Amino acid sequence: MFQHIHNNLNYLAPIILSSAIGDVNGDRVPDKVYLTGVKTMDSLFIQKITLVIQDGQTGIVNYVPLKSDSGYNPTLFLGDFTGNKVDDIFISIASGGSGGIMYYYIYSYLHNKPNLLFDYNIFNDLYKYKVTYENYYKIRVTNTTLGTEFIIDISNRDKSYLEEIYDPSGKLKAPIEGFVSPLSGLYPVDYDSDRVYELLAYQRISGQYAADALGYVQTIMKWNHLHFTLVDQFVAILGNKVTVIY
Repeated sequence: MFQHIHNNLNYLAPIILSSAIGDVNGDRVPDKVYLTGVKTMDSLFIQKITLVIQDGQTGIVNYVPLKSDSGYNPTLFLGDFTGNKVDDIFISIASGGSGGIMYYYIYSYLHNKPNLLFDYNIFNDLYKYKVTYENYYKIRVTNTTLGTEFIIDISNRDKSYLEEIYDPSGKLKAPIEGFVSPLSGLYPVDYDSDRVYELLAYQRISGQYAADALGYVQTIMKWNHLHFTLVDQFVAILGNKVTVIY
């Protein structure tokens, strides 16, 4: 179905980048699902990433373009996210940016009609956050959309890091705000062991710059017949090595 063909522009024709087999249209016949794309010569960067579905019963091929169709390491996963006992199509693409930001889509293909169930852009815009450094080595992370907040204790951070921010009494030298990054991880997890997958989303909490990781916002979502809805939200913090004396 696809060929490797060089042309004068130093690009390859579309090739298969990831594939999976499962019943995605609900006729109980396994279908073939692919992600195809165009490789850039001398680079791992992929362009024109496209979802391709071949009906297992008829052999008819359908092409579904993606809004964000370029990046790195595109992968597929098939699983039931809605509870209708038909596989949905989970797509992940690495943006390649320094913040580890990822692109994610979930499609239903029931009755051979593509229906977008999850769009990473919509999720990234759904919740707004405020990250504020406070006196005495605390950081307040507020989900302003939900009206919930979390406190991170950074008193065990490197001494030089703290001395840049706090005076000897533990008070801030100047106001500082951090930020919560867009999605850097989205994972199918069957929390209920009912063969229907929920979603676990990761967003990095950063301090003064992107690599200054303070922890992660973890959001658990479940399909509610119309869209994915929040079940729980947590903040996971990074641990520090300690000296254990026996």
